[in-house]
Amino acid sequence: MKTYLTFLWRCFRMSFNGDWRYHTWMFVLTAIALLGLNAYCRQLVHGLVMTGMTDQVSWGMYIANFTFLVGMAAAAVMLVIPVYVYRNRDLHDLVIFGELLAVAAIIMCLLFVLVDLGRPDRFMHIFWRFNFPISMLSWDVIVLNGYLLLNLHICGYLIYCAYRRVPPSQYFYVPFVFIAIAWAISIHTVTAFLYVGLGGRPFWNTAIIAPRFLASAFAAGPALIILTLQIIRRFAGVHVADRSLLLLRNIVTVALTINMFLLVCELFTEFYTDSAHVASTVYLYFGLHGYAALVPWIWTAVALNTAALVILYLPLTRSLQSLNAACLLMIVGIWIEKGMGLIVPAFIPSPLGEIVEYSPTANETLICLGIWAFGLLLYTIMVRITVPVLSGQLTINADSGGSPARAPHLEEV
Repeated sequence: MKTYLTFLWRCFRMSFNGDWRYHTWMFVLTAIALLGLNAYCRQLVHGLVMTGMTDQVSWGMYIANFTFLVGMAAAAVMLVIPVYVYRNRDLHDLVIFGELLAVAAIIMCLLFVLVDLGRPDRFMHIFWRFNFPISMLSWDVIVLNGYLLLNLHICGYLIYCAYRRVPPSQYFYVPFVFIAIAWAISIHTVTAFLYVGLGGRPFWNTAIIAPRFLASAFAAGPALIILTLQIIRRFAGVHVADRSLLLLRNIVTVALTINMFLLVCELFTEFYTDSAHVASTVYLYFGLHGYAALVPWIWTAVALNTAALVILYLPLTRSLQSLNAACLLMIVGIWIEKGMGLIVPAFIPSPLGEIVEYSPTANETLICLGIWAFGLLLYTIMVRITVPVLSGQLTINADSGGSPARAPHLEEV
């Protein structure tokens, strides 16, 4: 216990160490997170009237970000599967950064659900009337919190073993890795079922939602990991092989291709059949009765995803600069597509035929930015702690001012 508490204390101290760029980054994130907290306090006092949501459009940016981040969390499995199932050594050193991303993403998901409730005391309703297994919300509570605990255990155990310079016992983490693989798929599938199961919203009533969720998640998640690994390689001096990044590029290319194909299939079904429930799709892509607030959003997403896909299929993405551009385009495009392009149109028009458009308020946007800043702050701290441990600079036999001692290589882990 003393060794473990010492480990936690040294990690806490390590999170404050860095050059001026690190401190500037952390200061900016902290400032934005505090501004978001202040905005949430205003919402807590005045209620959801501080947001752009109404009786007609009851889900907005909060749930849009929640949906996107669930996919980012599930995308960690795209590193776990090649490493632990197919024994791919190229990604062995990188898998833990995907797990850390999953932890930060799930925490942000839970925060977005909290702020969307308006009153946090309503969380108690879930515990007093859990309604399991009838309610899909109860399933979502289980899979999200279960996935968070799985990733916390796996990351914490492996990092602590690297700190102690001892090989980890496979019995303490390998079974949890395989459980996490199935769990990662379940968290996004269950989230998709939350929407699909709402019969009063025909825009979501399609079996293709869950596969689209997984495909977009397995594209955006590894894309963010590619960018993160290059930042770590440049500023932390950690060796990340180009072939590992190019392997992630292949995963991203396949996932984005499937996502775009499923999108085309859905659009064909909606517009070719011209059913009575096509109004929401028409509103999203072309506007409806003069209302077209989301049209620029969705066509921007389509253009960004298409551009990213074209870049990925060109040989020039063998250069990391082009790959970075494709990843940025893809992340923004998928955020728009899975956020504003999926959540809001289902409420327009309402079941009574009303067209009430949604536009996020400044306070609502500030809360979203605050949660994102807090999540990035957590991820930065976790990566800042993990890199010195895995590189041997922070081990049980090396004090903060001593010479680095090599920790067990992750291939040994």
